[in-house]
Amino acid sequence: MALHFEREEFDARRARVMAAMAERKLDALLMFAPESHYWLTGYDTFGYCFFQCVVMTGDGEFTLLTRSADLRQARRTSLIENIVIWNDEAGAGPATQLRDMLNDLGLLGARIGVEYDTHGLTGANGRALDEALKTFGTIEDSSDLVPALRLVKSAAELAYVRRAAELADDALDAGLALIRAGADEAAILAAMQGAVLTGGGDYPGNPFIVGSGPDALLCRTHTGRRALDAEDQLTLEFAGVYRLYHAALMRTVIVGTPSERHHALYAACAEALAACEEAMQPGGTFGSVFDAHARVMEAHGLTRHRLNACGYSLGARYAPSWMDWPMFYRDNPAIIAPDMVLFAHMILMDSDAGAAMCLGRTYRTTDGAPEPLSRHGTEMLVR
Repeated sequence: MALHFEREEFDARRARVMAAMAERKLDALLMFAPESHYWLTGYDTFGYCFFQCVVMTGDGEFTLLTRSADLRQARRTSLIENIVIWNDEAGAGPATQLRDMLNDLGLLGARIGVEYDTHGLTGANGRALDEALKTFGTIEDSSDLVPALRLVKSAAELAYVRRAAELADDALDAGLALIRAGADEAAILAAMQGAVLTGGGDYPGNPFIVGSGPDALLCRTHTGRRALDAEDQLTLEFAGVYRLYHAALMRTVIVGTPSERHHALYAACAEALAACEEAMQPGGTFGSVFDAHARVMEAHGLTRHRLNACGYSLGARYAPSWMDWPMFYRDNPAIIAPDMVLFAHMILMDSDAGAAMCLGRTYRTTDGAPEPLSRHGTEMLVR
């Protein structure tokens, strides 16, 4: 069995979920989020792209409904013993088969929570699920239950996060070694991702973002690569990943001579990141961190060049995104507590000047000031 945590760690997590279920008077929780599956049972697969559900009853028992292709995956990577296979065939209705399984578990008429807010439950499958369960019991959206418990990391999780941060630093070193006029984005990307994999890490929840020239102003990856000019800018957003735990970094690297605009944008990013660090302390809110970012950007006259969010929580995540709940955005009331893993990114995209500047790193929150997890500083990077 390929479990990456001790049984005692899983037992503690299960006890916390059982307590939360009891508080909400839930008889069962239908989990479709792969992050919930991994955190609670160790179950690790990309089979969540199909209909897949882990049912946890109030007594802490797990039952998995999945396809035949994931039967051995579940046995190999998880604590789940009761595995039910839904049939791949024309007209197959896994939602109906899930209802039948719930009936076999004695849950007819029960109060059942469902994880709707996840990439592991498509809109079509969600509609089929609602139709199958509409007269079965009392159904309520419990998408927030497990994410709220996953937000504060255990000592065992933080050990994996620290290794992920080391791999992110290794990736940046590998990229910086190649960044120069004439370098190909593809070679830089390969070196950075290769550093993570060679170091025993994993693929990230979303692709590394590597964009130069006009594409340095993009916050997403896209197909197609180019070579760097003698005077250029290269935006990198990437993560070290270990046992699926992410530690992200974001930098804009200047090739050649930084423009005056680049210097001005960098000064604002550095000041805003420092302000966010000051706000990123226990008792503060995720909204207050965003407010610190927004105040600095406004003071520099850069409000229209910033984004409407400046970071988010990180943890063990699956494709299509490594972003975890909650985010730094205006009025977000989520409270900061010690031992959260938070990524703050200062992103400025000046389309008028064609200039980009991004500065971001991952922190562990403490009883006071947050701890940066990268060995790299925050100085402007010029090659």
